[in-house]
Amino acid sequence: MAQSTDKMSLQMVSTANNSSLLQPGFSLLNFDEHVFFFGQKGWPKRSCPTGVFLLDIKQNELKMKPAFFSKDSCYLPPLRYPALCRLRSDARADEYQYIIHGGKTPNNDLSDKIYFMSLVNKASKKMTFQCIEKDLGGDVPEARYGHTINVVHSRGKSVTVLFGGRSYTPLAQRTTEKWNSVVDCLPSVFLIDFEFGCCTSYLLPELQDGLSFHVSIARGDTIYILGGHSLQNNTRSPNLYKIKIDLPLGSPAVTCTILPGGISVSSAIVTQISDTEFVLVGGYHSDSQKRLACNTIVLEDNKIEIVESVSPEWTPDIKHCRTWFGCDMGKGSVLLGIPGANKQIIPDANYFYILRCKGPEEDKEEELITQICSQTSSEDPGDSTPFEDSEEFCFSAEADSFDADDADTYNEDDEEDESETGYWITCCASCNIDINTWVPFYSTELNKPAMILCSSGAGHWVHAQCMDLSETMLLRLSEANVKYFCNNHVDLNKGLQTPQKVMCLKKPPMKPLRKKKAMKLSTSTKKSFLRRLFE
Repeated sequence: MAQSTDKMSLQMVSTANNSSLLQPGFSLLNFDEHVFFFGQKGWPKRSCPTGVFLLDIKQNELKMKPAFFSKDSCYLPPLRYPALCRLRSDARADEYQYIIHGGKTPNNDLSDKIYFMSLVNKASKKMTFQCIEKDLGGDVPEARYGHTINVVHSRGKSVTVLFGGRSYTPLAQRTTEKWNSVVDCLPSVFLIDFEFGCCTSYLLPELQDGLSFHVSIARGDTIYILGGHSLQNNTRSPNLYKIKIDLPLGSPAVTCTILPGGISVSSAIVTQISDTEFVLVGGYHSDSQKRLACNTIVLEDNKIEIVESVSPEWTPDIKHCRTWFGCDMGKGSVLLGIPGANKQIIPDANYFYILRCKGPEEDKEEELITQICSQTSSEDPGDSTPFEDSEEFCFSAEADSFDADDADTYNEDDEEDESETGYWITCCASCNIDINTWVPFYSTELNKPAMILCSSGAGHWVHAQCMDLSETMLLRLSEANVKYFCNNHVDLNKGLQTPQKVMCLKKPPMKPLRKKKAMKLSTSTKKSFLRRLFE
């Protein structure tokens, strides 16, 4: 195997005060040379309810700025380990949008929904997205994570291809001890036609075992699948799969070929350095061995060639750390992260490095029409492998291409600590609201529990569910302008409250509608006439 001599450089970056949001499993979207963070750990906070941030890297420091959604957008939960890819009207179109499928919610539920996300307002002060949920019919893929999705073009038409991933054990097979255990999804190849909203699945004889956290590269009508981990056999396949999609007037034709020269690796990262060249970095050889070697992948004339490239000078921290993670930043750059020390002041903090895989003379804007979709994430919590917490990031933009103002920078210190004063407080002695196990109780709840203010003293917030409030009563209290007292203060409030003096209303007597008046006879002539009348 020939060796590439391209020089790689490694540089450390800091994450200021927001590193707790940068946890394994998130994704990055690249719009107009800007990188947007998606899929934070936990539910979004009030300062950025969309959960989407613009990443700003200046002077080796990473900052985050909130992004917004348009009014006609659907709700997009923060999904960890979804499959993402770009969708263009044709292979060389300038306008594009992202397809997002699957992933894990903060409640560890798996999503089977598919979203389209596009940038509708490019103003630097207020980046606005539109998110639309798509309905599909036919062989709809089940909820999963750790899979890949790509778009291929054939005969002037395009189709989306989904493959791999993991899902929870079916309900009928679950036990109490292994309720949250995961299994490999069937190695089906799904073709999704968004124009007609239909899906078709194909089982190919060459694909026998399920794969997850693999790398897929799409070019033209062909997808190359490299590496990946199989839970059933606990192996990292050395096979290199070539899946070809033909789209004639009739039914699509899907074929698979096993090529030599594959690499046994999982959770690897791929970045594109030219129209035909890619760099493969990171990942794991086995459960206890990181992969420090790098490779260059060349796609030319419907062929693929993998050659070994010169690895960068890894720092001692990277060499000796037990796990590592990272993802593509675009234009030949990769963000690598390693777990921080246990004695750090900020919990869940990590150290980050930017790996540049091409020299400055090659760092110019290129039209990259080849798609990459790598599930750069190692085994998920609950799996049996030692690298349970090493799911990787997914970055896809130039690190030093930001010029936005620092005034809008998201600072985690400005947020209220939700563990103390937010939605996940212990509101009373019998409170059972837990961020890890909570599910919506009222129809008005989405990603946070409903709360109501108790007017006792200075006031404090309590969970409506802990107060045993019905949904009708909760809606009535939220609409009416009345004070509410929680179960612990309602009796005290009654004892201290002074009844207000009730003013008596003076009711005037009702007058009869008709008043009968006595007849008065004023003359003697009238009196005599009456006497004669009754005699």
